[in-house]
Amino acid sequence: MSWFNRNQSAMLGIDISTAAVKLLELSQTGARYKVESYAVAPLPQDAIIDKNITNVELIGDAIKAAVKQSGTRAKRACVAVAGSSVMTKIISMPASLNDTEMEEQIMVEADQYIPYSLDEVNLDFEVQGISKNNPEMLDVLLAASRRENIEDRVAALNHAGLKAAIVDVEAFAMENAFTLLADQLPENVESKTVAIADIGATMTALNILHNGKTIYTREQGFGGKQLTEEIQRRYGLSYEEAGLAKKHGGLPDNYNPDVLDPFKKAMLQQIARSLQFFVSSSANRGIDALILAGGCASIQGMEKLVERDLGIPAYIANPFINMALSNRVKPQSLSNDTPAMMIACGLALRSFD
Repeated sequence: MSWFNRNQSAMLGIDISTAAVKLLELSQTGARYKVESYAVAPLPQDAIIDKNITNVELIGDAIKAAVKQSGTRAKRACVAVAGSSVMTKIISMPASLNDTEMEEQIMVEADQYIPYSLDEVNLDFEVQGISKNNPEMLDVLLAASRRENIEDRVAALNHAGLKAAIVDVEAFAMENAFTLLADQLPENVESKTVAIADIGATMTALNILHNGKTIYTREQGFGGKQLTEEIQRRYGLSYEEAGLAKKHGGLPDNYNPDVLDPFKKAMLQQIARSLQFFVSSSANRGIDALILAGGCASIQGMEKLVERDLGIPAYIANPFINMALSNRVKPQSLSNDTPAMMIACGLALRSFD
């Protein structure tokens, strides 16, 4: 099972998050990408807990629904496992080794770094280039994850009639999608230190990139589900009704001051706290810009609040800013889901490696 393999032909990016399955298919003409098909299929509550799949068939059914809704014909897919379930490590290897020797050596090294027995994990490696400290050594990125994390995702794709071509890592997919935001950001920001706060239904992932490379990631339990549950509790709605009301409106006048504003404030605190962890753990590095991604980034005016309270220029992620759309993609639906499509986008880009 290769995590980093390279080959051409349409591949679906499928992001399995707590609340939904997001599907995206891109094509490329020259330097320009086009959205060929896309869909978001909701997941029942608790189908995924702490980024682990609790029911493979439920996830498979949702993928099947997304495939049908999107109208895609592609059968190969790229999925990702959460950063928290993956161990990555940069190790140095003599540049003189051939591929076979390197693989053997990595297995020996991996055993020292991985807390599980090697039979329980899937691992892969990618040569990053010549080591900065020693020109005779290569830096090699080692990635390992518990086998069941990968097998459950592969099984869910199979259940939906798809084949897993690549299993990636969410943080790498986010880094990949970041390359599409260049035109959204002021000049040269992508070469500086940028934070991406991806606020989903139950998890907030903070990815910090410097020169376009991930240098720090942190996940914590906070997300839009808290807002949905508060709507449910306060207005006596079912979880599904609360979710729809949150998205489409129609709640009483006191919703904004009593429910939404406190949630925005809590979200701001989560972002500030995560950034604080990073700043205190890194050698005096500040943040040059913040990108809001995930479903919660669609909350009106969130970027203004971040700029005002945290004093950092903030942007809502839009990876589709320069893409053409095929005629089966409805621009309005895509635009509503845009900030939540970063990981799916990063995965779909793997078609063009």
